[in-house]
Amino acid sequence: MAKIINTDQAPAAIGPYVQAVDLGNIMFASGQIPIDPATGAMPSCVKEQTKQSLANVKAIITAAGYAVNNIVKTTIFLADMNDFVAVNGVYESFFSENNASFPARSCVQVARIPKDAKVEIEVIVAK
Repeated sequence: MAKIINTDQAPAAIGPYVQAVDLGNIMFASGQIPIDPATGAMPSCVKEQTKQSLANVKAIITAAGYAVNNIVKTTIFLADMNDFVAVNGVYESFFSENNASFPARSCVQVARIPKDAKVEIEVIVAK
């Protein structure tokens, strides 16, 4: 049976969806934009936005009992593909700092991201 995951360590959903759905051995996390859950603020720099989005992802998967090394797939949505190199640098550091292997990944440019964020990141994790 599916378990709904919600934590106050990541921003609340801004629409009719949940932070994640855990099926027991695999979990699907909704896309995370770079909102600081404590302040509601969003940094302006794409590197800082990427750090915050990844911190939000980590908070959700941790709340469900998973770890960064359980991430098997990421999808990165960029408002501007010119930010690809900057985002990659932060992304690589995140996985390295968490002693995790790189997962499979897609990265696409989209027309617009909620709240006009520059990046949104969603993950699938598995045990």
